[in-house]
Amino acid sequence: MSKTITLPAETSARPSEAMPQWAVRLHNDNKNDMVYVVSTLVQLVRLPTKVATERTLETHNNGSAIVFQTHREHAELVRDQMQSKGLSATIEKT
Repeated sequence: MSKTITLPAETSARPSEAMPQWAVRLHNDNKNDMVYVVSTLVQLVRLPTKVATERTLETHNNGSAIVFQTHREHAELVRDQMQSKGLSATIEKT
């Protein structure tokens, strides 16, 4: 005897139910050289080298730059990892 199993219909999250986005902002400092910052962004944020270089230059020229956007918990993790590598980083709701 076989039973038919009915699976629930897939639903997509409506915009109001989607997780709010948080940005990880890198801040300029006087202690890390640009090569180190670029390599850290490549390692932690998985940015392509070209994009990591652009964000590093933006940070250097403007004082800060957004390097990553995700949900809050992941943003906190990335911020903490960047800080553990000696970079100055914060998160902000977008």
